[in-house]
Amino acid sequence: MRGRIIKGIAGFYYVCCEDRIYECKAKGVFRKDNRKPLVGDRVEMDVLDEAEGLGNISRLLPRDSELIRPAVANVDQALVIFAIVKPRPNFNLLDRFLIMMGQQGIDCIICFNKLDMDEDGSSKEHRKIYDACGYRTLAVSAKQGLGIEELKSLLAGHTTAVAGPSGVGKSSLINCLQSGVVMETGEISAKIERGKHTTRHSELIAIGEGAYILDTPGFSSLGLFDLEKEQLAGFYPEFATCEKFCRFGGCAHIGEKDCGVKTAVAEGTVSRMRYENYCLLYEELNQMRQREGNRRQRGR
Repeated sequence: MRGRIIKGIAGFYYVCCEDRIYECKAKGVFRKDNRKPLVGDRVEMDVLDEAEGLGNISRLLPRDSELIRPAVANVDQALVIFAIVKPRPNFNLLDRFLIMMGQQGIDCIICFNKLDMDEDGSSKEHRKIYDACGYRTLAVSAKQGLGIEELKSLLAGHTTAVAGPSGVGKSSLINCLQSGVVMETGEISAKIERGKHTTRHSELIAIGEGAYILDTPGFSSLGLFDLEKEQLAGFYPEFATCEKFCRFGGCAHIGEKDCGVKTAVAEGTVSRMRYENYCLLYEELNQMRQREGNRRQRGR
């Protein structure tokens, strides 16, 4: 039988097959080959006990994609959720997430929740900044159901990783998306007794025919890994049209004279907030490189 891993906890994998959940272990052949099943994997499984819903995963089917952070398979887009207010968005954290997904080749949708509390119209300015960078954005209210149908249309036919810091209404928004779903979460929770109240594990949730969301643990900080400071500007797409006006090739857009990016910031065509985040992240990467260089010196 074929199914899809919707959750993995402590060596057990919960496989959805024809709207039923099977608790499975992975065969030892995966350990021998140094392969590990991931949430989102499509698998072949052998049923050991139909009545109890027990099985063994016998084969991992080819992956369309694989994310490192979070470690999940077959995701084709990401939805990052921030609140418009209470709490106000941490744009440095948002930019880190966009860079992390960009490193892994995953397109992002930016969703600003709590539109019902947007008394000063902040969401329009937030969206304007990121729309100008080429990202798809929308503002919704999980509480009042505003924008939910538009969001559903963006998720249709996709497997979407959903992430956001605590307090932004991510759980409420996911509950809105689950109304009338193919696979009810109550059924899943009944089968997955271990850890069903924790947010430490990623979980795949069906929200319609061919549409899944991958609920990933909340994040409060994201480090930048496997990225050189010289690569950072490539993850700020709005810089691309300005860099041709930089006087120096390989301009870092920090302290150089005649920098096209800094000119665009001064003229308001590139977001100052985004540029300031870029400078902070550039310095963070620079310090990481210096610390690594110092460690190597001490190791000689």
